[in-house]
Amino acid sequence: MRLDLVWVIYRADSPPAQREARQCAKELKAIGSTVVTAMSGARVNPFPGLLAVADTLPDLAVVLGGDGTVLGAARHLAVHDIPILSINVGGHLGFLTHDRRVLRGDEIWSRIRQDQFAIERRMMLEAMVDRRTAEERAAAGGAISASDLEDDDLHHWALNDFYLRAYRDEISPTCTLELEIDGEVVDQVRGDGLILATPTGSTGYVMAAGGPILHPGIDAIIISPICPMSLSSRTVVVPPRSRLVIWPLGDPGHQVKLWKDGAGGTVLEPGECCVVQQARHHALMLQLNQSPSYYRTLTQKLHWAGSLTAGQPSHN
Repeated sequence: MRLDLVWVIYRADSPPAQREARQCAKELKAIGSTVVTAMSGARVNPFPGLLAVADTLPDLAVVLGGDGTVLGAARHLAVHDIPILSINVGGHLGFLTHDRRVLRGDEIWSRIRQDQFAIERRMMLEAMVDRRTAEERAAAGGAISASDLEDDDLHHWALNDFYLRAYRDEISPTCTLELEIDGEVVDQVRGDGLILATPTGSTGYVMAAGGPILHPGIDAIIISPICPMSLSSRTVVVPPRSRLVIWPLGDPGHQVKLWKDGAGGTVLEPGECCVVQQARHHALMLQLNQSPSYYRTLTQKLHWAGSLTAGQPSHN
């Protein structure tokens, strides 16, 4: 891989990430790379500005932080097919990141330049918000498609998940969402909301809501109600080509908010809908480990029994 231009993105509220970013920039410049450094966080989004002024896209984005920093980068970079090298500096679980120790020494850049890595393609979701009236929708012949949208407020991406929840808790902490799959209404979920997750996101919010863990090598969409009031509303897993349409129901004041990877998206009124489907692009994650094990990551991050015995299997 060429490293002519590299973006180094670091977690905004992390002094260790800032220090590592400076060191990475120093090492990359020493081998002739042009480096752009920026911080990213809940209140700092560098990507629209970077993409707007860039004459050429970077060969690689180095992301220093936790999973939240990586998710923010993936939402903006995946549509441009920019590979991401993610390293856990100042983060927490770090399901999507390499251990910080890979930065010790400068051989990491030599390995990348010599193509000693793998690219892991992670499925993403895209959501489109349809604010047309019923008459406009009927005249246009149905639901929207990605080609209909140019406004970023109407088009969203997620690597982990989308979820919809009641927007104004003072009215009611619950909401009613009608779920349509491939043109067929399958449920009206009344509860705290609805999660739509990728296999990457299956170890996040949807796992806390009782959903299954899916290997990232599987392309599928997890649909999981959040605290449903009916026992018949259950988690389902659907094929990746499924087209999901979610309709908020109720009086005009019963708004719901769309969240993407835990970041705020937009607000929907009853009568509007949100269309969710597999994104056209994948997140391209650089993998440096020679023998990565998803199951080893699960046992370590989730503190399963194997990690309690230093990864030594029993003899039973």
